Amino acid sequence: MEKFSTFITITSSSAAKPCSFIPSPLETTLKLLRSLAAASLCVAIAFPVMAQQERVIRFGHLNNTDHPVSFGVKRFSELLATKSGGKMKVQEFPANQLGNEQQQQSALQGGVQQMYSPATTSLAGIVKEFGVVDFPFAVSTFEQADALLDGPLGKALIDKLPEKGLVSLGYWDLGFRNVTNSKHPINKPEDLAGLKIRVIPNPVFLDTFKAFKANPVPMPFAELYGALESKAVDGQENPFAVILSNKFYEVQKFVSATNHVYAANIILVSKKFWDTLTPNEQKWMQEAANESRSYQRQVSRAAAQKSVGELQAKGAQFNTVTPAEQTRMRKIAQPVIEKFAAQYDPALVKLYNSELTRIRK
Repeated sequence: MEKFSTFITITSSSAAKPCSFIPSPLETTLKLLRSLAAASLCVAIAFPVMAQQERVIRFGHLNNTDHPVSFGVKRFSELLATKSGGKMKVQEFPANQLGNEQQQQSALQGGVQQMYSPATTSLAGIVKEFGVVDFPFAVSTFEQADALLDGPLGKALIDKLPEKGLVSLGYWDLGFRNVTNSKHPINKPEDLAGLKIRVIPNPVFLDTFKAFKANPVPMPFAELYGALESKAVDGQENPFAVILSNKFYEVQKFVSATNHVYAANIILVSKKFWDTLTPNEQKWMQEAANESRSYQRQVSRAAAQKSVGELQAKGAQFNTVTPAEQTRMRKIAQPVIEKFAAQYDPALVKLYNSELTRIRK
């Protein structure tokens, strides 16, 4: 009451106005609060990045730092840092440092790890329709592969991931897969008969190599070099850049350009992490992924072309498979495609077939 009395005395003596116009303490307080709120809003609008908290993103993958996937991670990191004013920082963990395929996928779903870029093949265990990407001999050029994955089919597959605890920002290039082994060249499907071939733990791959009468052995990538070295398996199949980067030429003499499947890496984000981001942060991450895509694909495809010469220089015996023999392989594998297509979402299979028709024209 003492402070209120003083306020009335000062105000009435200096303003020389009727007391009915003197603001009450409540009105004065409300006016002050409104002014402070308006000022805070102006600061938030003027300095949105300054108010944003720092984010540290653990980005894991299976490849070495000289592989195009690693180059893609680095470009994504640079772009995201620029867009966020340095507030979003990417830490790269290459070469299985955060675990094998299933371990990193589980870490993303649990929110322990923020990002991961595996081959799409590894997702067939949680969204079986990703198996369509692995159908043998579906596409024959990079242009066809890009059109398939960047179009409605690729989006339809991505849309199935959030319910599994994952968000995808798009696809990077891994390349056409080719067979290596320690026994003999692969010139025709019969040459695969009886070979123990390591494959990604994926039903489409297993059945495809069984159709060629090989003995497919599902195995995590991290265990592959040791298995090749010890002769636990005779061979494996991967893009040329992966074969070179992981030095499989040290334990595999024969490299055969079968080009049996086009493989893509997918950019994954933990949904638990994604849901903590602001709309601006999500926008920056998607833009960084989009802008890094062309660069990564260009680097990857140049590396694949260069890898063949380097593999030969290191002593690998290289051979191509003729178009006629590839056609024979495609026919042998056709029942595998029909089997799995019958198990998938009919609407997605219809979309897949219509997209193939479109891109092949």
